[in-house]
Amino acid sequence: MIIVTGATGHLGAQIVDRLLERVPAASVGVSVRDPAKARGLSDRGVRVRAGDFTDPGSLAHAFEGADQVLVISAAIRGGGAFDANRVAIDAAKAAGAGRVLYTSHQAAAPDSLFPPQLVHAATQTHLAGQGVPFTALRNGFYATALGIHLDSALSTGRIVVPEDGPVSWTAHQDLAEAAAIALTDGGTLDGISAPLTASVALDLGQVAGILSTLTGQTVTRVTVSDDEWRASAIERGLPPMVADFSLGMFQAARRGEFAVTDPTLETVIGHATTPVEHTLRQLLADR
Repeated sequence: MIIVTGATGHLGAQIVDRLLERVPAASVGVSVRDPAKARGLSDRGVRVRAGDFTDPGSLAHAFEGADQVLVISAAIRGGGAFDANRVAIDAAKAAGAGRVLYTSHQAAAPDSLFPPQLVHAATQTHLAGQGVPFTALRNGFYATALGIHLDSALSTGRIVVPEDGPVSWTAHQDLAEAAAIALTDGGTLDGISAPLTASVALDLGQVAGILSTLTGQTVTRVTVSDDEWRASAIERGLPPMVADFSLGMFQAARRGEFAVTDPTLETVIGHATTPVEHTLRQLLADR
């Protein structure tokens, strides 16, 4: 049985959908914190069980009978994220899974300026040391993260941010397809994968230009200092810890951590990656 954690989240739900196009529902199980939110999967024949990375005992039941487990990285800020990922990986091994997969990031590194990459790097190292076949899917930066800039862009015509750098904004649907292929095609993306990214990297100035085209109104990217942006973010109500977390993303981007593009994702899914314009169009339509 293939077990997918976080199957009611944005990425997890799409992975399960792609997986069900490739294998029978009876061979798929999901581990979710709230089974009621996965009733639609249960209705489709998927095994749904409660599992919480912060409750190791729940994972033994959720992972029972697993041949493979896909651990979607914990959506937790701070050191607790690594602990949660580690618990899930250890539980998958204890359940007898013959292969463990993990959704990492293309910029995972122990010296990254963006805190989540430190967690991904530590999790990859832990996973590689378990003595079981594994895959770390080094996903590109999710293009939907651009949604945080839309309110300002549309209401003021400006995106006011610190200096950044190119980012290989990558669509969830492409990464979900790659994960489903990795789970069902033996030998695909074994070990720590190459970066799974879109084919183009864009900075926020270029994103502003795309938004101008899509909306018909001029959107300008305005650069401010790190300190000015942080002070403004806190004044708007962002907790200082969250402001510092977000600032790390800009600092890492301008160091080039997210500028990598690689053909591996297109090779695995067998078609061109989704342009960022498509994701921005969807985000605008969902507003």
